[in-house]
Amino acid sequence: MCGIYGSIGYAPDPGRIDAVAHRGPDGRGWEVFQSPAGPVALGHRRLAIIDVSDAGLQPMADASGRYSMVFNGEIYNYIELREEMRASGEAFVSQSDSEVLLRAYMLWGAECLPRLRGMFSFLIWDAREQVLFAARDRYGIKPLYIAATPRGVAFGSEIKQLLGLPGVSGRMNIARVHDFLSSGIADHTAQTMFDGVGQIRGGECATVTTSASDALVVDVRRWYPASAGELTLTEAEAAERFRDLLTESVRLHLRSDVPVGSCLSGGLDSSAIVCLMSGMMGSGEGGSQVNTVSACYAEKSVDEKPFMDAVVDHAHTIPHFIFPKAEDVFQRASDITWHQDEPFGSTSIFAQWCVFEEARRVGVKVMLDGQGADEQLAGYHGSFPYYMADLTRRRQFGQLARTILERNRYHGTPIPEQLRNYVVPLLPRGLAGLLRQKHRQLTQHDWLGTDILREHGNPGTAFQLASDELGLPPVTDLRTLCLTLTYGSNLSMLLHWEDRNSMAHSIEARVPFLDHPLVEFTLALGNDHKIVGGDTKRVLRKGMAGILPEVIKERRDKLGFATPEQIWFRGPLRPLIEDGVEKTLARYPGLMNADGVRALAADMLDGRRPVDFTLWRIVNLGIWGERFGVGM
Repeated sequence: MCGIYGSIGYAPDPGRIDAVAHRGPDGRGWEVFQSPAGPVALGHRRLAIIDVSDAGLQPMADASGRYSMVFNGEIYNYIELREEMRASGEAFVSQSDSEVLLRAYMLWGAECLPRLRGMFSFLIWDAREQVLFAARDRYGIKPLYIAATPRGVAFGSEIKQLLGLPGVSGRMNIARVHDFLSSGIADHTAQTMFDGVGQIRGGECATVTTSASDALVVDVRRWYPASAGELTLTEAEAAERFRDLLTESVRLHLRSDVPVGSCLSGGLDSSAIVCLMSGMMGSGEGGSQVNTVSACYAEKSVDEKPFMDAVVDHAHTIPHFIFPKAEDVFQRASDITWHQDEPFGSTSIFAQWCVFEEARRVGVKVMLDGQGADEQLAGYHGSFPYYMADLTRRRQFGQLARTILERNRYHGTPIPEQLRNYVVPLLPRGLAGLLRQKHRQLTQHDWLGTDILREHGNPGTAFQLASDELGLPPVTDLRTLCLTLTYGSNLSMLLHWEDRNSMAHSIEARVPFLDHPLVEFTLALGNDHKIVGGDTKRVLRKGMAGILPEVIKERRDKLGFATPEQIWFRGPLRPLIEDGVEKTLARYPGLMNADGVRALAADMLDGRRPVDFTLWRIVNLGIWGERFGVGM
């Protein structure tokens, strides 16, 4: 896990790799080459994880000097790939996965990518062909940004490395800001919220070549398609296969020459990883306990400590508990926003920041996390409408009734609300209309109804755009929903937040649920392996039977890195929230309907409607604008 920078055509500037020194405190490398299009610069900040000796320093070149590489991430199957290449006559001078990656590209070119099992973004300069090659892992676990102008092309691990380059304005990309404000979705297209800065998306690679006129040509293509097959398995078969794949993934993700721990929320996903880690790390000679780090709260509505304690006792971990405080939210907001590069969606990112901060304090350099399971397995409660609408279309009324009752019992979802959404549409039109009129809707404030957003914003929904951009099928059921969540919308955004929070503290975050054999399997599973009645993530529950504590396996609520946002915003943080709203409105006059924003905020803070993430998005937009000097 490191920070990388590469440019061709632009004047070499070592400050652009030093801007991400936090990503790699263990080493620094910088080298400049020549090309017909101008200088080629490669920079690297190293976080030493595998082969911590100087043999892993970068830029890394082959013996001939033709290829030079900077690499961020981990190739988990590097041992197997190295043995395969040794069998064909290749010799290695280090134990690093970086050298394995470089040799793989030398042997197979871009065709090495499907052979890689891991998380990565890397740049390779081919001095003979005068080509700069860039690639990113299948799901975008590791970031790779690009700025391409008539002056040159540059790549970086973080957006801040590209700001200020000639031709990069640093202004707001209004369409993507609109998506963030209206739906909370980001990282769902190749664009960022900064005009002129884009990203190489997960599963993409790019080639930068010099034409006969010395102009730079950038060719971006998908090397890993956003798709899934279809499997028909019994529940027992699916559970066994899921358990085997997750177990193998965790085993590979434990490959490290530095201490490894885990985030533990007390939910199904992180608990499954911790329990598997414990079995592997403590079972051999000289075995060790797993260090776990968890965020806890005095507010019982979001506190998961009883579940964390159950996992700690079951897996015999060394627990570390932190207690994020309301008063720290705004004190750290500007710094967190600087590390995130873009506005972030809720104060849960602050809680995650605190977890990685504690992990660094206790000396854990690699942290495994449960990110990715919810998107593949329809683990969000927002998945139920798709599941229930599909049951209605297929006229499976018995299963629909079971789901309504179990959602009420497990999750507290009111039966009248469910009947209104899924049964009323089946009634004769006149009766359905009468029943709908009796339902009082919350006041809808037209807070985004401005000329600027109508002219420059995204006219559709961000979720639909995420699906359309990748040519994914329309979202009609759980299977198609999981495809869009995994490849197009939620997952890429959550991985962005996790990468920046972990790297701000020089920690490598690993996500075993995103091992591609496991992802391909889960996305191909039928809907009945994901939600059954009121039961979410069915195949995970069944597959982890006997591994998870029973109290965790039977959990139906979902919190994640939740914070007591409603209590904080209506209590100690209310003056700061109100002030933050006004600062955003003053910084970007005309972007939003000011009266609508104030009315929306008042309704939430006064208790007329629930506090949701919208308020924080509005406030954090202003913090972002101030920290980066972003104009419209």
